[in-house]
This record gives sequence, structure tokens and C-alpha cells, in this order.
Amino acid sequence: MRVWLLPVLLLLSSGAHAEACVVHSKGEGVDVKICQENRSIPRQLFRDGFCKPEMKGQKIDVSFVDNCPTGAFGVCRNARVSNQPYRQDIHYYGVASDARYLKPFCEGQSQGQWE
Repeated sequence: MRVWLLPVLLLLSSGAHAEACVVHSKGEGVDVKICQENRSIPRQLFRDGFCKPEMKGQKIDVSFVDNCPTGAFGVCRNARVSNQPYRQDIHYYGVASDARYLKPFCEGQSQGQWE
């Protein structure tokens, strides 16, 4: 194998394969839909931990998709998971005015880039 080809192959193979989960939470006066797109979280941890939120008094629906659907009013790219080395992209759907709260959280605590 040519030496110059190895870094290219490593780059292509090291990225997390397309994997995302759409989380829809409904409860008293709350209707929230987000999509988490995996960047570096181990697959099993992503599926069994990150995509299975437990929120008291909320009905949670989770579906797994290859990529997050279009139509998000905002995306926090490369968001850092608290106290861990993992990264994900979080897509927000619903009330666009929520961006005034989500953008500072994304850029501050999550160390992500808001789009």
C-alpha cells in the first residue's frame, strides 16, 4: 500500500458511520423534537444511553435513522458531551425562537458551533 494512501483510508474509516436518533418528547404543555447525530460516541452507548432519555411525565418516542431529517431551525455542530470526550450534532425542530436559549448553551457549555 502506498504511504500517502494510508492517512486517507484512516480518515475515511475512523469517522462514525451515519447514525442518528430522532427523539420526540410530549407532555403537559411540552412538545420537543430533536435529532442527535453521532460523531464519536461508541455505537452501543449511543443507542442504549444517549438515545433513550427518561423524562418523568413525558411520553418519549425514539426512532433511529441514518441521518437527521431536514427542516431543523438550528443545529449545534460538534457538541461536546458533558465530562466526556464524545461529540455529536444536535438538530432542533419546533419553535425557532428557542434558539435564543439553545445557541448560548451550544457555544458555551457544549463547545459546539451553532448553525
